[in-house]
Amino acid sequence: MADPQADKQADKQAYENNKLHKRLCRLVGQAIGDFNMIEEGDKVMVCLSGGKDSYALLDILMTLRERAPINFELVAVNLDQKQPNFPADVLPAYLEKLGIPFHIENQDTYSIVKRLIPEGKTTCSLCSRLRRGILYRVADELGCNKIALGHHRDDILETFFLNMFFGAKLKGMPAKLVSDDGKHMVIRPLAYVKEADTERYAQVKGFPIIPCDLCGSQENLQRKQIKAMLRDWEKKHPGRVESTFSALSTVVPSHLMDRELFPFATIETDGVANPAGDIAFDEEPCGTPAATTIPLQPL
Repeated sequence: MADPQADKQADKQAYENNKLHKRLCRLVGQAIGDFNMIEEGDKVMVCLSGGKDSYALLDILMTLRERAPINFELVAVNLDQKQPNFPADVLPAYLEKLGIPFHIENQDTYSIVKRLIPEGKTTCSLCSRLRRGILYRVADELGCNKIALGHHRDDILETFFLNMFFGAKLKGMPAKLVSDDGKHMVIRPLAYVKEADTERYAQVKGFPIIPCDLCGSQENLQRKQIKAMLRDWEKKHPGRVESTFSALSTVVPSHLMDRELFPFATIETDGVANPAGDIAFDEEPCGTPAATTIPLQPL
């Protein structure tokens, strides 16, 4: 016998799942358009780690490719770094089922990292450099002119605060950049997507998640501290994270202190009023309301 309540719940869940898929497609499509990430004839190498974000990236790009007014190719690439207990059969089986071209690159970077980095120290930096060089080479070999990475909005914000707190730089993670070797265009189509959405999407789609033993097992990483800070903001100060992310795209160099970005040394007055110009003394945003009275203690 049918259960009306269960059917209603199932319909609601299906509706929410569809909304999530549409939102991801919209945000990824918006990022691609805003930064001109993918063009006619591109061959995009989608880096697939086995984590929730790269699975979501590949899935959404495949959807958008079918709808896009331009033609472009996708090639999924995984770098098998020979980590202990890495399930080497999971990704090939998943990609064969999808029917998408893919390449598995086998390189034992795990042993190199373990040999060079003392126990207990952060391995992320060296691991990243090794992985980056290998992926650039593979992109050349496959004839890919774009490399798509699965970094999302939270990754970009975390990187911004990491650089500010620990590197004394206002520097984030760009949505599009030319690689350090000057030969490759790297894109991040998930730039506008929240991590919470990729987490839920992975559950909805049932992606065969592969954990990262290299960095995930290290406790006290600075990035984890920043992630915890942002999640605390989400709970206690709704809207703060969104506002901070928006600020990354509304930069006013004249109100910072980088002399390379703004010619402070050579600016001069011209005696002409500018209604859209800046004021020297900003209005106090937190002034005491006029109606407020402060009781005085008797002398």
